[in-house]
Amino acid sequence: MIIDSQQMSPAEYLLWSYGVTDPTHIDLDAIANANGAEVRYRPLGGCEARLVAGENSAIISVSSNSNDGRQRFSLAHELAHWICDRKTGSFLCAKEDIGPQNAEAKSVEAHANGYASQLVLPTYLVDPWLQGRKVTLEVASQLGKVFNASLTAAAIKLVKRATSPACLACHSKSKLVWHQRSSSFPFDFYVLAELHQDTDAFGMVFGGGSGMTRPKAEPANRWVSGRDAYRLEVNTQSVKLPDSTVLTMISLGR
Repeated sequence: MIIDSQQMSPAEYLLWSYGVTDPTHIDLDAIANANGAEVRYRPLGGCEARLVAGENSAIISVSSNSNDGRQRFSLAHELAHWICDRKTGSFLCAKEDIGPQNAEAKSVEAHANGYASQLVLPTYLVDPWLQGRKVTLEVASQLGKVFNASLTAAAIKLVKRATSPACLACHSKSKLVWHQRSSSFPFDFYVLAELHQDTDAFGMVFGGGSGMTRPKAEPANRWVSGRDAYRLEVNTQSVKLPDSTVLTMISLGR
């Protein structure tokens, strides 16, 4: 593996400094301990994780009620606060504060999410793994299993690293909750705020269906608005998330 450490983000460089050259080497609990933070898994009320920090040591509590992927991202998020902020005191991070979908905004929580994303899914390991693979939720699911990350985190990473025009959208019954575009997705295309009744995602969010749909081709204007969208096709695939929202991968047809 040829790696240019000069191109790494701070989180990636931290992993690299510990000799991480394979996804199985990413031991966040060990990294926390090496940086003076004790990790505890326990029930937490009203938050996903908590950091209690002193000058030279800290205690990171992670909700034991969350799944493994969520726990890892929450731990990585608190690690970011501890390593990057180094402020004493007690910090509670709610579910809406922690998540890879919130890594773009310029804020302390967004910075922690961006750092956490690179700890869980470092680009220098993800890019080689993605070589030759398609931009689908099935591939995102495989990526999540390899890196022990949530499907949402893996799907966002997949879209961010995609060279083809793709967009990831998360819808509730009433609105577009968030979306993430690849760099080549047309800037003048906008994801529709409400789900079209003829999409599989609509049936899942309102009908209670579960599981992952098969990729399918459908009119682009069911999903996006923009110049000539009605002339184009997109390939879509959807899955219902534990919070009852629906995640959809939208790839522009060629």
